[in-house]
Amino acid sequence: MPSRSTAIILAGGFSARFGLDKVFVELAGKALVLYVVDAAREVADEVLVVVGNSEQRRRLLETGVTEFNILIDKLHVKSPLAGALTGFEKARGETSILLACDTPLLSTDVLSLLLKLSSGYEAVIPRWPNGNIEPLQATYETKKVLVAADEALRNNELRVFDAIKRLRKVLYVPTEMLRKYDLELNTFENVNTLGDLRRVEGIVSRRIGRTLS
Repeated sequence: MPSRSTAIILAGGFSARFGLDKVFVELAGKALVLYVVDAAREVADEVLVVVGNSEQRRRLLETGVTEFNILIDKLHVKSPLAGALTGFEKARGETSILLACDTPLLSTDVLSLLLKLSSGYEAVIPRWPNGNIEPLQATYETKKVLVAADEALRNNELRVFDAIKRLRKVLYVPTEMLRKYDLELNTFENVNTLGDLRRVEGIVSRRIGRTLS
């Protein structure tokens, strides 16, 4: 693992499909974002949560996330890359691992592997057999991606991919290789709808049951 790493959790979006701010949706009695925060704390030296406004910040503080870990997206642009830029600017880690707030089944084994592989690369990104990538569960060399993200946004390019395409040394990790660490690849499960929430609740309940037995 690099000498210092920062986990940046993007929590500034509003879910139209959910109809509310899913950051604070409860999953088994716990706010969705806290599952991501807890996993990030296990693998990174520093954890930053980027929110979209002061109200989100206030509500996040009520969940127990400490004040110094919360950043307000300075650009106020509805784009994951804008939130990521805010995190990259404040990150103290040489390597940043970028995460979404709606992936409560994160595998710390997978995250640790991505961080371990990051040495010598400007990005380490999981890639599916069909070519799709997981830019919000990937590591980035903080200084290099900061420049790339800033340049992309100045050109009104709003996707994380627009920063990635400006990086030179990118390692793509096949998702099939990650099954060794997370057999069902639940680490990539997003909660975008109530149906997703119910499905994930079932997995969490089974995990809790195994822990208690």
